[in-house]
Amino acid sequence: MKNIFELIGVAQKESDSVALCTIVSTKGSSPRKTGSKMLVYEDGRIEGTIGGGDLEKKVIENALAVLKKREAKIFKHDLLNQHDMCCGGTVEIFIEPILKKNKLYIFGAGHTGQALAKFAIDFGFEVVLIDDRKEYLNDCKLDEVNKMNLPHQQALSVLPFDENVFICIMTYSHPMDREILGFCIKKPFAYLGMIGSQRKVEMTKKMFVEGLNISEHDLAKVDMPMGIDILAEGPDEIAISILAKLIEVKNGKMVNR
Repeated sequence: MKNIFELIGVAQKESDSVALCTIVSTKGSSPRKTGSKMLVYEDGRIEGTIGGGDLEKKVIENALAVLKKREAKIFKHDLLNQHDMCCGGTVEIFIEPILKKNKLYIFGAGHTGQALAKFAIDFGFEVVLIDDRKEYLNDCKLDEVNKMNLPHQQALSVLPFDENVFICIMTYSHPMDREILGFCIKKPFAYLGMIGSQRKVEMTKKMFVEGLNISEHDLAKVDMPMGIDILAEGPDEIAISILAKLIEVKNGKMVNR
């Protein structure tokens, strides 16, 4: 059997959120000692044990609540009075959420796309850089960045989408940007943004409402022009303005759930 920390690594790789439950102190008699650990998955599955019985049942409930709120917390348990366990001691259990990694899909491996990929990996994003131009992807020397050399239609057909996916559209073609946006706007996402001038944005909105029957409500969920206005100039500054917006959404998403 894999140890707890190996299982945490597997969960993160498979984009599962888990709660790590650790006994941090005990007094008197208790079924497990300080340092004992248990993982609780979002569907209620567990790995490991912190003592079994009614205590473990309650800890699982607490862990699921922690996962929902995305906030770590210490819980104190009186084994006799709260759980009718004859060992009669007390335990304190620290429960911390270990959340799914946020995926960042960057469509376009030009200067700004590469700069965004470079900065984003330092902020906990799992980055996928997508472009049909192999030579541009080869310019990105970062091993931490996943590179997908495919036409955008093929990439979109294989990429998974959920509420932890951040999408930045910045290809070399306006029609391609709109095709990608038209596909992604119908998928679940945490963030969806497209780079461009105000004129490009207004034309896109008009085309989507009139030609694709996309509602103003759905379009309001799209960040375009993408990023926070910091009067950015050059690829690095533009990438930082976009990353600032991604961080704002990421942190707000975690707080508001």
